[in-house]
Amino acid sequence: MFKNKWFFALSTILVLTMVLAACAPASTPEPTQEPEVVPTEEPMEETQTIVDIAVADGRFQTLVAALGAADLVGTLSGEGPFTVFAPTDEAFAKLPEGTVEALLNDIPALTDILLYHVVSGEVLAEQVVTLEEAQTALGENVSIRVEDGNVYINDSMVIITDIVADNGVIHVIDSVLLPPAEEESLGSIVDIAVADGRFQTLVAAVQAAGLAETLSGEGPFTVFAPTDDAFAKLPEGTVEALLADIPTLTDILLYHVLSGEVLAEEVISLNSAKALNEKFVEIEVMDGMVYVNDAQVIITDIQADNGVIHVIDTVLLPAESQGSIVDIAVADGRFQTLVAAVQAAGLAETLSSEGLFTVFAPTDDAFAKLPEGTVEALLADIPALTDILLYHVVPGKVMAEEVLALEEAGTLLGENVSIRVEDGNVYINDAMVIITDIVADNGVIHVIDTVLLPPAN
Repeated sequence: MFKNKWFFALSTILVLTMVLAACAPASTPEPTQEPEVVPTEEPMEETQTIVDIAVADGRFQTLVAALGAADLVGTLSGEGPFTVFAPTDEAFAKLPEGTVEALLNDIPALTDILLYHVVSGEVLAEQVVTLEEAQTALGENVSIRVEDGNVYINDSMVIITDIVADNGVIHVIDSVLLPPAEEESLGSIVDIAVADGRFQTLVAAVQAAGLAETLSGEGPFTVFAPTDDAFAKLPEGTVEALLADIPTLTDILLYHVLSGEVLAEEVISLNSAKALNEKFVEIEVMDGMVYVNDAQVIITDIQADNGVIHVIDTVLLPAESQGSIVDIAVADGRFQTLVAAVQAAGLAETLSSEGLFTVFAPTDDAFAKLPEGTVEALLADIPALTDILLYHVVPGKVMAEEVLALEEAGTLLGENVSIRVEDGNVYINDAMVIITDIVADNGVIHVIDTVLLPPAN
């Protein structure tokens, strides 16, 4: 009885299970998904700057420390490109003992030295050997030469080339490059005169005339500087009178100054020179001594930052204005035809200008010796008249004693005149010189008795 009940219950459960399974909705299988593919990024190459390479190399520890101290690491890690001539630790070790330590305590000097090793742009070895010099980041050039198959930057040999970085290139050198030493300041002309002690009167005069700033400026200037002894040679009371007459004092002081730096070797090649007061000083070499007007040059070529000083033993006093060559010819009265001709040819302004000129001036009597009608014809033929007049003018101020030493002289026409001495007389071509050395502000006149006619073309 028990077995039948158990069998019946089990059968019932099985039937119900089957019924429920048949009635259940069919399940839709989930689609199979492909696994998501995540793209893999290629590893980025690490940037290698000039500084990175120098740090990693191991042979540039001193250089790297110096760059850090000078705060240049950021610069040489920047875009660039740069070319660095890199001294090794051994190169720094060749410097005198204590130099590196001293530089690390003098950052401006250290920075200058480091920048002197850097050239803007990437200059590979094949380009370096084609150069004679290169400008550095300091603004100073390094020299480049090839000698016995080796390349030298100044006196430092390149031992490794073309270590390429992302922001430039390194060439390894065996010695530290030292930029040219800055020239020690000599001081201005005024500074030197003050410090010397022999120019106290000159310094006082320059200051009184308000010229100290000018003569301390850029220049350059050439100063013929009278000593205190030179001022003492003036008549008693002259210096005091000049210090009370600033315009006259200024004119005298400017008469001692030339524009530009004229060293002794150039001075002796001159006959004259225009001073800053627009008047000319005469220069002469006599018995091995150089004279400026009547003052002897006793010391030459004292260099200043803004020019040069030549010491003289006498104060230079400008002559009273004589007028130009044209002024003198007009005032004289014996050169009316010459003056008319000069004006007709448009040469009056030229011969009234700063010059200097030497004019062999024919008198009215000289023009009268020409064939009748010649002067009138020339006044109607300005080109021919101009040629004749220019044939009477020599550039520069040639005094009579200098004329005597010449055999010929070049004129403004471009043709030479001959010069000869005969029976104690001086002849320019066939014209006799009858008066010499009429001095003008812009040159000198020598009077002749015949008109000079240039060679026919």
